[in-house]
Amino acid sequence: MGQESSTPVDEDTPPQTLYARTLDAVASYIKEGRAKKIVVMTGAGVSTAAGIPDFRSPDTGIYANLAKLDLPYPEAVFDISYFRSKPLPFYHLAHELYPGRYKPTISHCFIRLLADKGLLLKLFTQNIDCLERAAGVPDVKIVEAHGSFAHQRCIECRKSYPDDLMKQAIDRREVPHCLQTECQGLVKPDIVFFGEALPEDFHHNRMLPAAADLALIMGTSLTVQPFASLPGYCADGVPRVLVNQDRVGGLGSRADDVLILGDIDEGVRKLALAVGWSEELDALYRASQFEQPHQEQDEYSNKSPAETLDEEIDKIAKDVNESLRISEQHNSSVRERILTPKCPSPEPEASEGSLSEPRISTTGAGIARTEHQATSEGSSCEDEGATEETATIESVPAVSERKPAGPAGGKTSF
Repeated sequence: MGQESSTPVDEDTPPQTLYARTLDAVASYIKEGRAKKIVVMTGAGVSTAAGIPDFRSPDTGIYANLAKLDLPYPEAVFDISYFRSKPLPFYHLAHELYPGRYKPTISHCFIRLLADKGLLLKLFTQNIDCLERAAGVPDVKIVEAHGSFAHQRCIECRKSYPDDLMKQAIDRREVPHCLQTECQGLVKPDIVFFGEALPEDFHHNRMLPAAADLALIMGTSLTVQPFASLPGYCADGVPRVLVNQDRVGGLGSRADDVLILGDIDEGVRKLALAVGWSEELDALYRASQFEQPHQEQDEYSNKSPAETLDEEIDKIAKDVNESLRISEQHNSSVRERILTPKCPSPEPEASEGSLSEPRISTTGAGIARTEHQATSEGSSCEDEGATEETATIESVPAVSERKPAGPAGGKTSF
């Protein structure tokens, strides 16, 4: 191990461990039983075939499409400070990404196959979609470097929150709150937001690639630290296999680095065929697709991932705007009740108690804030006037240069 070079290894440099820098050489290495502790590292690319877009693609990524929500900046939906004040946009997006809607890919099933054969030392994933779990990879073998939807808790007291109530809240696009009466803080999935530290599980296992005898890196740009540093922990002479659309990071700079570039699932199928696992892989994949898809997915089944995301984001924006419209109707009702003269009644009525502050919902188009405006109106009964509590929308200036918290200090980005 040492400083990772980005310069491709010279073609004339012979491998130390493999007989050649080829897919067939990797397959032989596995079939000979020399790969018994395989570490896998995955990014969003292994899930795009399931219909889940990645985050950073310029035209089809989640961040590019979130511009339709008019957030102050796209990453704000995963910013803990923004979430504390305006959690609703995240929960509208979570409705579209929540586990159960998408099925595992061939790549996920290949990782499951490694686990079944006792060859998987650990899976490190940047993904939050839980598709590794859906494919049947044991929890104990997974390190979710950026967290996931698998668990959730209060962001204040850190108490866990029931899975069924979380699913119910996300299905309804509602914001869940802590069940502890003395707390009632916001609840969010254990996804690592900008401004939060990575899970302890990642730090505890970060050096594990040093014990691997084979590393598979699939579907990642290796641009986000500290995850991007993981392949560098592999010992010299340990084969590192990149299955990806493009060469990334320092991969390809060592004598035993093998690059399988192109479609990720296709590359995984080729490796499985060369090892002699095709039938087992296909059987696992068919089993993972057996459960009927989420009913909402039917309307998207004949559309590309880009078209699907485009329509989903349009729907999210519409839903958020509808939430704002309903909130403003509520505010109008409150103003009417406050301003209505309280005429004497033949029969006294029981007091309804003080009015609760109207719930203000927000969209990416602006920030909702509350102002008190004194308004006096005459009536048949003497009225000193009334205080009108109104929600006004303050436009958010463009923040073209604003950037979320970076990776320093073990924090993450998507």
